[in-house]
Amino acid sequence: MSTIEDEKDPFDAIVDAPFDSALSERYLVYALSTITARSLPDLRDGLKPVHRRLLWAMRGMKLSPDSAFKKSARVVGDVIGKYHPHGDVAVYDAMVRLAQPFTLRYPLVEGQGNFGNIDGDNAAAYRYTECRLTKTAMTLMEGLDEGTVDFIPTYNGEEQEPEIFPGIFPNLLANGASGIAVGMATSIPSHNVAEIIDAAELVLFNKDVTHSELMGVFKGPDFATGGLIVDSQEAISHAYETGRGSFRVRGRFYAEEAEKQEDRDAGIERQKGGGWQLVISEIPYQVPKGKLIEQIAQAISDKKLPILEDVRDESDENIRIVLIPRSRNVDPELLKESLYKLTDLETRFSLNLNVLDATRTPMVMGLKELLTNWIVAQIDILQRRTQHRLDKIAARLELVEGYIIAFLNLDRVIEIIRYEDDPKAVMMAEFTLTDRQAEAILNMRLRSLRKLEEMQLRQEKDDLLAEQDELEKLLASPARQRTRLKRDLAALRKEYAEDTALGARRTRIEEAAPTVEFSMDAMIEKEPVTVILSKKGWVRAAKGHVDLGEDGCGDFKYKEGDEAAFAVHCQTTDKILLGCDDGRFFTLGADKLPSARGFGEPVRNTLDIEASAHIVAMVVHEKDKQLLLASTIGKGFVAITDELLAETRKGRQVVNLKGDARLTVARPIAPEHDHVAVVGENRKLVVFALDEMPVMARGQGVTLQRYRDGGLSDATTLKLEDGLSWTMGGKGDRTRTESEIAMWKVARGAAGRMPPTGFPKDNRF
Repeated sequence: MSTIEDEKDPFDAIVDAPFDSALSERYLVYALSTITARSLPDLRDGLKPVHRRLLWAMRGMKLSPDSAFKKSARVVGDVIGKYHPHGDVAVYDAMVRLAQPFTLRYPLVEGQGNFGNIDGDNAAAYRYTECRLTKTAMTLMEGLDEGTVDFIPTYNGEEQEPEIFPGIFPNLLANGASGIAVGMATSIPSHNVAEIIDAAELVLFNKDVTHSELMGVFKGPDFATGGLIVDSQEAISHAYETGRGSFRVRGRFYAEEAEKQEDRDAGIERQKGGGWQLVISEIPYQVPKGKLIEQIAQAISDKKLPILEDVRDESDENIRIVLIPRSRNVDPELLKESLYKLTDLETRFSLNLNVLDATRTPMVMGLKELLTNWIVAQIDILQRRTQHRLDKIAARLELVEGYIIAFLNLDRVIEIIRYEDDPKAVMMAEFTLTDRQAEAILNMRLRSLRKLEEMQLRQEKDDLLAEQDELEKLLASPARQRTRLKRDLAALRKEYAEDTALGARRTRIEEAAPTVEFSMDAMIEKEPVTVILSKKGWVRAAKGHVDLGEDGCGDFKYKEGDEAAFAVHCQTTDKILLGCDDGRFFTLGADKLPSARGFGEPVRNTLDIEASAHIVAMVVHEKDKQLLLASTIGKGFVAITDELLAETRKGRQVVNLKGDARLTVARPIAPEHDHVAVVGENRKLVVFALDEMPVMARGQGVTLQRYRDGGLSDATTLKLEDGLSWTMGGKGDRTRTESEIAMWKVARGAAGRMPPTGFPKDNRF
């Protein structure tokens, strides 16, 4: 038995090292593993290890395009058991992606069963689905048995797997890739194979080819789901030159049964009676159709798209989303632009050509550099395939020459085999044969001793020597290698030509017209309304322009203890400005107000108005409309209503007030008015020219009237020729006009003099 003294002290295994260096060293190992063996694709075959192992396992299971399907569970089990010791869910998800025609431009796996859909639904469990390889995948793996690539041991050393796939299919650009590593990421869209091959041929025969020449044949992304790329050619070209950028991808609208050709071109479908509807036939890449329809429906529900009445999903195997406008008068371009802004009908796809090169080094490459490196890899694979075939030919020629020697000396060979104890050694010595040749002669069947067999061997030798000569010339000549690669690329291009179902370009590239500037107001249906605000701050809107009566407030009911304060006629598309005595202005949309059937709602539910502030004015906003603003201390200025609009519920501070000063006047200025009249609490009146007042967006203003004590009571504007008018007391709506007011006309800031006889006792104009 061991004693306690014999046992190792666990503390002897502790390494005395700084914690930060130990941590960074271990994290670096993890980071490098993530970059090189998980997240970034290899430039040569465009695959990550999990995808490569999936296809390799399926090849080993003989799941070729002309074989029967096998359960996905068998493939996943093989992959995680032999090659990729990770979770089965991650491996199956990777396989599902390879099989989805709306995810991969050129699918590498053919699925049978539920492999998910463009709505965003997941695939069925792997025990329910079946799979096999596609022709594209077989092209990508072509040459694996021809010594073209190195094989490396699997994680447990029991199996071998290829380092890369040698096929000529340009998978990296054709199917794209995306991944997030540690400190770096990759995002490569899919492209059209015919265009990739055209660009590759330019690089193959002209190392000095310019980027602009490449972009002449290489148009840009070609997504599995089609759509439109609406960036300029300059922006697209710059992205591929640097290896970084982004593309604006839009869904595509189309029309059917259009009454006019121009309607069809604009994507408008005319209904009976002149109505129309938009039909979405393609959506941006990686946008689930179900999510897009939810976004549109939510925008309608939230009244962000009031010009759209309904959205219907009429899709089968083809996408068909029907949009019903609220009326035939809606501008189709406005509807499109609003959908682009409010939903994923326009998205951005980033380009980050970050890949692993032949030395497994991550780097961001431009298009030319990427194609150059891919061609170098393909030339290397061609050389290795050629050398492998030469080795095979040499080995076969050795045997064929031995057979021919045996036929020329057939009787002696038979004699040696019959009578010698060690026929192999005797033959090798007598006929100068190699060990392999002697062994092959000894293993020959008697049936092979026919004269016909000798003729076939001589023909085979001639054919092998001719092939050997051609291959040696190929291996010695870079020009021949480039020609051979071009021939192979041309054959591949025929399979993926623009006139084939798989090769036809799906994504159109056309620069968008300048964006139609629109506001939410443009989507509001214009209707007349009357807006009413009570003294306690309850606001509502009545349909139509209601008669407001003599007092200008109409005949409306109010809560007990409340009464009329303001009422205005406007349209639902108008903005209402509320001015408070603390100098802040707030904005209300006339379309968002509660109905006048009830008492309305407190305006403070919508706007952040201070509890101590009182509303002193309610004005309908009009472009370039002027307001006269004046405070109780006799200062004021002219403001333009455009400058008073507030984007948020907190409003906008317009009049700066000090001490106990309050905003008391916020009155619209008629276009024909040219003078200002101001009356103080001391009943003194001044009239001065309107152009003496500054137009400001914010401030305290200038002095309108000077006071010894007291302050400003009221201010208004007038046309000097018409004189000053005010309402007389008593019954009726009699007014009095004082046309001779020259004696009150002074410079701005004067003290003034007593008003004309009959001026209202409440000191209000």
